[in-house]
Amino acid sequence: MKRSITLNQLFWRLRYVFILIFFSSTNVQAQSDTLNKKRLIFVGSTTAAAYTGTMLTLNQAWYANYPRSAFHAINDNAEWLQMDKVGHAWSAYGYTIAGIEVMKWTGMPRKKAIWIAGIGALFFQTSLELFDGFSAEWGASSGDMIANTLGAALAVGQGLAWDEQRFQVKMSFHPTEYNDIRPNLLGDKFPTDMLKDYNGQTYWLSVNPWSFAKESQWPKWLNVSLGYGGDGMLGGHSNIWTDAFGIRQDYSFVKRQRQLYLSFDIDLQHVPIKNQFLKRLARMANIIKIPAPTLMYQEGGKWQFYPLYF
Repeated sequence: MKRSITLNQLFWRLRYVFILIFFSSTNVQAQSDTLNKKRLIFVGSTTAAAYTGTMLTLNQAWYANYPRSAFHAINDNAEWLQMDKVGHAWSAYGYTIAGIEVMKWTGMPRKKAIWIAGIGALFFQTSLELFDGFSAEWGASSGDMIANTLGAALAVGQGLAWDEQRFQVKMSFHPTEYNDIRPNLLGDKFPTDMLKDYNGQTYWLSVNPWSFAKESQWPKWLNVSLGYGGDGMLGGHSNIWTDAFGIRQDYSFVKRQRQLYLSFDIDLQHVPIKNQFLKRLARMANIIKIPAPTLMYQEGGKWQFYPLYF
């Protein structure tokens, strides 16, 4: 079974690095069409240091505790109702969006900035798959790489075609009771449960109708979002496992069910913000779904309305 945390951990660590880069630029003039070599060197050196530090830390904190092996792959596509795969796509999409903003801040030409951001996102995630592939405990996942590629490609393709993100991949989270049953696997408190508990994660494809009909009366900042989630998952494949004391735990009475959602959302890239730093920050934060009224359909025919869904 592949772990459910590493990619998301790396995503948030690098996210903070990018945010720090932008905070350091608040007193600098806005982006121009000319490449700023000092900014480019700063971004390159900071990102390289963050990448190297994260890889070394990850290797010592996680992989060093398990035996190495020859490179091998596994098929984990049936795990977690595919929630982990959607999470990989979301992470790659978020990496790319952040990278685009960083590269544009250096004054790099738009198309080149977009390509570098997309390639960089895949590089980060492929590094982790290589770690997995050489670990006897896990293995590289072709499903993960496909999801990574799709997430990065969605951001790159829209940036090249429209210079905006009309289809955005977002995530929301709410706490569940399942981590009380398996805290080591699903997290024992916030924020580890946000990273590890797929039952509380919802992934969204948030669409901006105004961007397709810019002469319409549809609010520029209002999106329509389609969400995907799952419930009742206490393990990757099933709800039966053996605990640390060798005792068989059978929670097969808890049903594993897919969920579909329909909701509204706020598109932060179209909220009027004058400050250039805040505009960049909003575009980066746009991968988080804003709570809103939501209709949910659960596998088995159950419908439920939430006045405010997280």
